[in-house]
Amino acid sequence: MITTDLTPGSPCWLDLGAPDVRAAAAFYGAVLGWEYEPMGEAEDFDGGMFKKDGKTVAGLGKLTEEGARSAWMIYYTVTDADAAKQAVEGAGGTVRVAPMDLEDWGRMAQFSDPLGGQFAVWQPGKDTGFELADETGSLSWTELYTSDAGAAKEFYGSVFGWQYSDMAMPGGEGTYTLITPAGQPEERMQGGLMELPKENLALAGGQPYWHPVFNVDDCDAAVAKVTENGGSVQMGPADAEGVGRLAVCLDPSDADFVVLKPAPPS
Repeated sequence: MITTDLTPGSPCWLDLGAPDVRAAAAFYGAVLGWEYEPMGEAEDFDGGMFKKDGKTVAGLGKLTEEGARSAWMIYYTVTDADAAKQAVEGAGGTVRVAPMDLEDWGRMAQFSDPLGGQFAVWQPGKDTGFELADETGSLSWTELYTSDAGAAKEFYGSVFGWQYSDMAMPGGEGTYTLITPAGQPEERMQGGLMELPKENLALAGGQPYWHPVFNVDDCDAAVAKVTENGGSVQMGPADAEGVGRLAVCLDPSDADFVVLKPAPPS
């Protein structure tokens, strides 16, 4: 489960870079029941926060990087963003955005793993991250699709100290690796990674990519909202034993995410 504490190596924030901020705000409002609050007074201000039941769940900003695809960026808590940069570079990753202070809110940096998968870190200041997790309309899991699971495990293990456990996929479809923060019990599992052929990673040009999983009360109803509002469905809805009913979706700008109705506790 994902929580709102400050456990190092656990997800603490996510934001979406979208070519049309207003359209993205309307889409996720319809699908996940989010409210969008611009951070500026101006009508054309291109950044703000998504809230659910009055609590901040994610950020939204204008996609400005030339040639970049619209995508969710997941941030992981660190105690020292500069030390994280050294760990990333030492493990063969690259720096996309060097560590920088966001006033007294915290210190952030963005990186790529050795195969190109993008992620970010957050060293908390007075802002610790999202205010709601593992509840309806909020982040409940993070997932990496990569062409080399072994290399990914080695890299992220070196950077974050993550603990791994492997499980066989249903129908002999390969192995799924579960991720738990360093020193935490298995009930704190926060995500997974799965190896796929490069041709199955076309969304990111053959490179690995992370995506978020959001809890919903009704997967089929959420999928209907996705398609009604200009999005599309890559897979599902389908039932996954012990996990719940889920669907892999794309928003109107092809940013990928998953909606999940969790299975009841056993």
